[in-house]
Amino acid sequence: MTDTRRPRPAAPRTTGRVSAAALALTGLLAASACSGGSTTARQSGEPAVTAEPAAVSPSAGTPGSQAPSAAGSSGAVVPLTADVTKQLDAAITRVMSQAAVPGVSVGITTPTGTYVKSFGVADKVSETPMDPGLRMRIGSETKTFTATAVLRLVDQGKVRLDDPIAKYVDGVPGGDGITVRQLGEMRSGLFPYSSDPDFVNTLISDPNRVFTPDQLLAYGYKHPAVFPPGAQFQYNNSNYIILGKLLEKVGGQPAGPFIKDQAITPAGLGQTLFPVGAEFPDPHAHGYTDQTPDGSIQDATDWDPSWAWTAGAIISTLADLQSWAKTAATGTLLKPATQAERLKTLPTGDPGVGYGFGIFDNNGWIGHNGSLPGYESVAVYLPQAQSTLTILLNTDVLYQGSEPSSLFANEITKIISPRNPYSIPPATAAPSPPASGSGSGSGSGTPTGTGSPSTVRT
Repeated sequence: MTDTRRPRPAAPRTTGRVSAAALALTGLLAASACSGGSTTARQSGEPAVTAEPAAVSPSAGTPGSQAPSAAGSSGAVVPLTADVTKQLDAAITRVMSQAAVPGVSVGITTPTGTYVKSFGVADKVSETPMDPGLRMRIGSETKTFTATAVLRLVDQGKVRLDDPIAKYVDGVPGGDGITVRQLGEMRSGLFPYSSDPDFVNTLISDPNRVFTPDQLLAYGYKHPAVFPPGAQFQYNNSNYIILGKLLEKVGGQPAGPFIKDQAITPAGLGQTLFPVGAEFPDPHAHGYTDQTPDGSIQDATDWDPSWAWTAGAIISTLADLQSWAKTAATGTLLKPATQAERLKTLPTGDPGVGYGFGIFDNNGWIGHNGSLPGYESVAVYLPQAQSTLTILLNTDVLYQGSEPSSLFANEITKIISPRNPYSIPPATAAPSPPASGSGSGSGSGTPTGTGSPSTVRT
């Protein structure tokens, strides 16, 4: 398999087509450019799937929070009764219809039971049904694996979070003043390589392009820093490429095998892998994207993930991610003190969402999400209820400016944990080259216009 993946159009897509110069790839916090008018249902008579949650309540324990009676106490999930199962089936089917999702697999594990179902098709040509056992590309969920491998080095005494990255990786601009912690927390202030217009143009013009980590970082390094280290949050793939280089330097082996040895294998994930190239072991679902020059939907199954590397290249399954979501959130591979450092989430600018060291807290749900052309993922754990939610789908086409994976997560959690709904953060501006005249922004990388190359994210 030799093709590469393209980036996602990050600007609002109101006509179903996108400019070839404004493609971007999304992932963290599902904050793609909301196009407005998000509360209008696509089909008359159906409940609308909204770009903003119906009721985003504070995380459990927040003063003044109001809990629906169905939730019981703070952090509770409702029993997975036959009626709740019917509600889940209906909500998932509704989102699929409205967002035109080919196939989706959903896994819910609670103390009272489990819900594991697939809907739709894994291949639109053969109409092969979607199945929970199929492998999928998971995008920025990869960052939780990269972060865990770094934290394992912390536990081994080989890395300290508050050391400057210059101690471990050469060539990082201002590396003497940027800590390992700030990279993991998305607070380095470095310009994201995936927001560089030359990078976006290069990736779009050659879908088979294979990038090295140094080539990726060079696109960002040619720009001045966006803000001083630690000053604010900015979702930035450059941070996790640099952490990948740290793994190689300190770990003494390529990043993929090191992540396998330090995270994938110890966690017992037999169907999860860090691909060397564009390989995609069977059985896997086909993925569909409109991140194409003319906005047409294409099969992105075999596009190469080298441009995302330790920020977004891993492949996994629903069962493996259900296990991993709990492992990452509870820190079973780390010393308790190290896990505590990981979970020190800081504000992102999005209500109800904080980001720690390669992990977020979304209204109490701890984990990450991801998006690559053709695929999206959510893998989160609600500690108060000892419950896990995992979602895998085979499209990344936005619905009214929102990631379909976040729409699923929001609708599902409004049913099973109404006190802790997975929220859909608003869009925010992306950093742009100084010559563009646009602001740097502090959010997750959504561009502000469609007239020039913008940003590529996982």
